[in-house]
Amino acid sequence: MKNLTDEEIMQAVADGQLKKLSILFDRYHVRIYNFFNKMVQNKMVSEDLTQEVFIKVLKYRASYNNGNFTSWLYTIARNIFSSYYQKQKKERANVIEDDVLHSGEKLYTETNDEALEHLQNSLLKLNTTDRELIVMHKLQEIKYEQIAEIIGSSENAVKVKAHRALKKLKEIYFQSSKTIGNTINE
Repeated sequence: MKNLTDEEIMQAVADGQLKKLSILFDRYHVRIYNFFNKMVQNKMVSEDLTQEVFIKVLKYRASYNNGNFTSWLYTIARNIFSSYYQKQKKERANVIEDDVLHSGEKLYTETNDEALEHLQNSLLKLNTTDRELIVMHKLQEIKYEQIAEIIGSSENAVKVKAHRALKKLKEIYFQSSKTIGNTINE
């Protein structure tokens, strides 16, 4: 069973072998959670949205049509995030400020913590579309071709949009760095 592709497993789920969904859950739940967590910076919301993705996979299993499973799954995740974002739009600033995930695990050295926090804050200043592209490509390591399929665009258009989003992120990051540096120097 370990040798089956995601597409073969999903087709089996679509054909009624529901227990096989646990294999796909094991393969993808951390990636989907990380996608949401990079988008909303909230552990509980990320867990809830991740759960919702797999509920939708189960609910809409019959609509799976042998395409690329990862693209199909991220399309569902993206739609769920979009719905969540629309519902939370007015409260978004409060959610980000009040419920930021504080992990006890240190993935980076202490000297990098401040830079990482600055990068996370800069990422949150991007519009949702740009942030989503950066998270999918740079942090989730999804190929441009799959992102194009997920968002319904061409691969070249995705490359251009991702490049522009990265440029905006760099501008925000370094502009904020200058402001922080000027404040410290005053």
